[in-house]
Amino acid sequence: MSPTRRKFLQHTAVATAASFLAPITHSSAAEWIGSKAKAGYELFFMQTDWGFEGSRDEFCAETKKAGYEGIEVWWPEKAEDQKVLFEAVKKHDLQIGFLCGGHQANATDHLALFKKNLDAISATSYQKPLYVNCHSGKDYFTYEQNKHFIDYTIAKTKATGIKIYHETHRGRMMFAAPVTRNFAEKHPELRLTLDISHWCTVHESLLSDQKETIDFLLQRVDHIHSRIGHPEGPQVNDPRAPEWENTVKAHLTWWDKVIAYKKEKGERMTILTEFGPPDYMPTLPYTRQPVADQWAINVYMMNLLRKRYQ
Repeated sequence: MSPTRRKFLQHTAVATAASFLAPITHSSAAEWIGSKAKAGYELFFMQTDWGFEGSRDEFCAETKKAGYEGIEVWWPEKAEDQKVLFEAVKKHDLQIGFLCGGHQANATDHLALFKKNLDAISATSYQKPLYVNCHSGKDYFTYEQNKHFIDYTIAKTKATGIKIYHETHRGRMMFAAPVTRNFAEKHPELRLTLDISHWCTVHESLLSDQKETIDFLLQRVDHIHSRIGHPEGPQVNDPRAPEWENTVKAHLTWWDKVIAYKKEKGERMTILTEFGPPDYMPTLPYTRQPVADQWAINVYMMNLLRKRYQ
C-alpha cells in the first residue's frame, strides 16, 4: 500500500468508533422486491476519485478490488493526463464516465468551455465513455442561456451515441426540483443524473410536499449519485448510523422507482457512490479530522444497492 493511500485511510478515534456501525443494515434494504427485469437491464457501479490522494493507477486498482465496474472522473484537459488515465482504466479493466462543466460567470464563456470539453470527450480515441455527466450552466443564468447546454447535449448524443446527462446540483441549472421540471417539460429528450441530496438541502425538506414533481422527474433519470442528503445539508455523516434510517429510506424509495423504470424498459442503469471528503464529510473542530471513512462508506453504499437492485 502506498504512503498516500495509507494516509487516505487513516482514521481518528472518533472515526474508528463510527466505523463500528458498519454492520447496521436498514430493514428497508431487505424489504424491497423489485419487478423482474426485462432483457437489456444491467447495473454498473462507479466510484469517485473525489478525495482520493493516490495515483490514477492506485485509484483504479483500489476501485477494481472493491468490486466496482468503473469510475467517474472529470475530463483531464492535458494530453499526458488523458494517457495516464486511460492506461490505468485499461490495465484494471474498468468502464469510465466523465464529468463535464464550466466555471465562468459569463454565460457565453461558460458555454464555450463546456462545448470544448464535451467535444474532446466525444472525440477521444482511447475508450468510449459509458456516459457524460454534466454540471450544466448556473442557477443565475436565464432560461434562454441555460437551454443552450441542453440543446447542445441532445444534438451531441444523436451525433455520437454517447449518453449525456444533466445533474441535479446546487448552483447549476438543475438546482431545484420545480426549475428542473420546467426544463424537462420544455425539452422531452432531456435526461438526468439524479443527485437528490442537493434538492433536500435546497428545499430544506425530504420533498414530501413535491411528490408529483419528483415522480415526474424520476422517469427522466438514467444515472444516480447515491449520496444521502438531509434538510440541512447534502451529506449525512454516516448512512449506517441509526439516526439517519428514515432519511436513508426516503432516498431508497426514490431510487427504487428509478430502478423499476429501468427494469421495466430493459435499460442500463449506472450508479455512482459519491459520499465526499471534507468539507462534504463533517469534521471535528480545530483538527478537521473526518468523523467517518469516506471510502468505506462508498463501498458500503455500493454493496447495499447492488444487493437491492441486481
